[in-house]
Amino acid sequence: MRNKYSIFNLLRHSVTGHSNWPEAWRSPDPRPEYDVIIVGGGGHGLASAYYLAREHSVGRIAVLEKGWIGGGNTGRNTTIVRSNYLWDEAAHLYEKSLKLWEGLSQELNYNVMFSQRGVMNLGHTLQDMRDIVRRSNANCLNGIDSEVLTPADIKQMVPLIDVSDRARYPILGASFQPRGGVARHDALAWGFARAADRHGVDIIQNCEVTGIRRKNGAVTGVETSRGFIAAPKVGVVAAGHSSVLATMAGLRMPIESHPLQALVSEPLKPVLDTVIMSNAVHGYISQSDKGELVIGAGIDAYTGYGQRGSFSIIEGNVSAIVELFPAFSRVRMLRQWGGIVDVCPDACPIISRTPVKGLYFNCGWGTGGFKATPGSGWVFAYTIARDAPHRLNAAFDLERFYSGALIDEHGAAGVAH
Repeated sequence: MRNKYSIFNLLRHSVTGHSNWPEAWRSPDPRPEYDVIIVGGGGHGLASAYYLAREHSVGRIAVLEKGWIGGGNTGRNTTIVRSNYLWDEAAHLYEKSLKLWEGLSQELNYNVMFSQRGVMNLGHTLQDMRDIVRRSNANCLNGIDSEVLTPADIKQMVPLIDVSDRARYPILGASFQPRGGVARHDALAWGFARAADRHGVDIIQNCEVTGIRRKNGAVTGVETSRGFIAAPKVGVVAAGHSSVLATMAGLRMPIESHPLQALVSEPLKPVLDTVIMSNAVHGYISQSDKGELVIGAGIDAYTGYGQRGSFSIIEGNVSAIVELFPAFSRVRMLRQWGGIVDVCPDACPIISRTPVKGLYFNCGWGTGGFKATPGSGWVFAYTIARDAPHRLNAAFDLERFYSGALIDEHGAAGVAH
């Protein structure tokens, strides 16, 4: 009886165009004042607002987004999730995020389509393999799953890959994290938005922040395209444009913004059930649930805020993938897109208070932001609510650029992912 009723509902709503469905989240007008304002309606910003409301019972919270929810980098990435970073500080933060990913659909009551199909990092030189073994051992010491694979192991798992010695960069082995995988970027944004709304968070779209107002060394609110909104605490999570927002507050962040490109192929039948990454040929690939090959590489070398990139990157990227998978040379590209990433000198993020009291920044994730979304929001909410860092993000304070205590993760973050 229940199945018949469900089928009837589906048919009825398909005819009415879902006109009677309630909105997933409200679209309120901004109030004159909030307890906390989050600038940026991507995954990290929405997660921060959700955990502020859920974990810390902050009452009046607003998320301000200059466009639409998930229209920035959240919707312009390749959705890889992993935690196999080298240094303890980074590994612990990303592992916290991965553990949150594993229960996120249940927590949000929204299917984020997290598929733990594993992530494989290829090694092509003896130095690559030394680094892989070192990182794998470091992961195991931190309780993070990691395996070292031989070419035969790789071929068994991925029959289409070329592991012969004829390749320009022969594959000597790989690291493999079985718990890694991919998720659905739109679902992540929508799930956090709906959950935050149900905890009373005001999500305000088409509301661009044009200035950050201060008084006596403390933040008092933000100027927006919809007027001034007061708040004693403001958290900025505007990937790609963090330096622009920092300038509004009289701060200079140690970050650069670069275009980052990716592409998808025409849909294919299932041929690849894990994620393959290679620093040496500078490419990575997975297959979506729709059958598209999702392909990406590194950032464009020039700085800028354009959501586009240079053709040479795409050309080199596709060449690298064909090097690994000769059979894919006959596959046609379906579409290409670009995002904007802000990169720190040590390839690690900034999750920190600032010299302006009540102003907090979460930025500099480079190419590793998507995988960190729930963990980033969780620790940022803690930092804002308590005006002090959580132990998981204490090392990612702005102070490290003065003290010299940098965390160099270029090896683990050497290719866009």
